[in-house]
Amino acid sequence: MIRIEKAARDDRDTVLGLVEKLLRELEDSPDEFAGLEPGRVARDLEAAGDRFTAFLARSDSGEAVGIATLFESFAIYAGGSYGIIDEMYVDPAWRGAGVGRSLLQAVAEHGRRRGWVRIDVTAPPEKRWERTVRFYEREGFVFTGPKLRLMLARER
Repeated sequence: MIRIEKAARDDRDTVLGLVEKLLRELEDSPDEFAGLEPGRVARDLEAAGDRFTAFLARSDSGEAVGIATLFESFAIYAGGSYGIIDEMYVDPAWRGAGVGRSLLQAVAEHGRRRGWVRIDVTAPPEKRWERTVRFYEREGFVFTGPKLRLMLARER
């Protein structure tokens, strides 16, 4: 049995550890996530306040086997405030057991409570991630196009 809980402040290391597993799985080149600075991430997490939320999926033994992180954003095209799932990961041993669906249900309920009308997620477009895209589509997400990024140099 899996239980979903909103991550607490003292779950920060668990949250960061699960996201690190996700990034290793997504990494296409060895330096793709090399610029991550844990201290900065921790400070930014604190500064985000209640705009950042993480949900953990825990097994009966209390082991964290999945995570969904989301952030509240704002856009006129979205009708105001909305949520963005930035990271979602389920331990490979638990995939296909309903963990992802349970995490998305918690995310959707959180969004409804906050008055959001939509939640966005970016799924990798490569063929090797088709299963991920199909999962989100089965859960009601609709493909709306690719996402682009611009990396900004940090001042040192």
